[in-house]
Amino acid sequence: MSEVSGTKYIPVADLHFDRSNPRLAEYGIEPTTQDSEILQILWDAMDVRELVQSISASGFFPHEAVIAAEEDGKYVVIEGNRRLAAVKVLLSPATADEHGWPVPKLSSEDEDALKKIPVIISDRESAWRYLGFKHVNGPAKWSSYAKAAYIAEIHRKYKIPLAEIANQIGDRHNTVQRLFRGLMTLEQAEKRGVYDREDRFRQRLSFSHLYTGLDYEGIGSFLNIAPKEEETETPVPEDKLKELGELCVWLYGSKKNKQPPVVESQNPDLRRLNAVVANREAIAALRAGTELSKAFEISRPPAAVFEEALLAAKRELTTARANLTTGYDRSEALLRIAGSIANIADDIYQEMERKQNPQQKKSRLAED
Repeated sequence: MSEVSGTKYIPVADLHFDRSNPRLAEYGIEPTTQDSEILQILWDAMDVRELVQSISASGFFPHEAVIAAEEDGKYVVIEGNRRLAAVKVLLSPATADEHGWPVPKLSSEDEDALKKIPVIISDRESAWRYLGFKHVNGPAKWSSYAKAAYIAEIHRKYKIPLAEIANQIGDRHNTVQRLFRGLMTLEQAEKRGVYDREDRFRQRLSFSHLYTGLDYEGIGSFLNIAPKEEETETPVPEDKLKELGELCVWLYGSKKNKQPPVVESQNPDLRRLNAVVANREAIAALRAGTELSKAFEISRPPAAVFEEALLAAKRELTTARANLTTGYDRSEALLRIAGSIANIADDIYQEMERKQNPQQKKSRLAED
């Protein structure tokens, strides 16, 4: 970071949390959010407790200086908010007690040593390459949403092409373009009023469901999504905004309508949704409230469903046969179940045989 000046020690009281930090933005941080609320979020969601233990035991290492930008006459920490939170908690036992946080008591000597910490003074534009590599594609990765928000900020605010951002952070898998398109899709849904992320059913926004899903053929065609290479801020055409709203509800649900998302995990739910939205009958079933798993079965080719069911039946019957000697207690009810299975198997086999040899005729007894 050749643009950055040297390290200086600055009083912790003069260092402020970065309310524009993409990682904090995920938790609804706003310019007016109080420090106490930010401390609570950092403690609960970002493992500040571990840093508290480390710093209380070993002190604040000089080579782990935070990075701050001077903005509106204040030092805003643009890299190292977790470390700043840990130090603030250690220096304020009353705050820790108020929240019930287990924080070691410092000696007066250690407390004095922590009142000033090493800071590298920079600015956001100069520091973005380092921060981008570290948090987007490096050892201290942010969540997918935080990455996307940071990429979009750098691209919009400093007019840095996405290709240059990707090159600087060592992205060889089009991750920058994919993240950007995902965020633009979510923002477009909100701007056009077809979805509000604050209405999501779960507290956590699983952003990766969206940006990953847009790469799938079925979901991409469902929205007629623009290729990620276009790098447009409106990737969904006007005539597909209704479908965009539907997709967001399927991915994130709706508190207002008490509707949970149909996608609980990428595997297998996201791929199932991808198959469903590529099939007209399956889409209609999902829109009517059918469970994703059942809508997915509708979307599947009958041949695949038949083969899979047949193989599953064979596996289960093989298990039953292996446990017959010690597992069957002469229950008549179980014997009847086995008889029903045998009858179904006979029917299936006879129908399969008939279809395989349609010309074969059964001989019948008849009068002379």
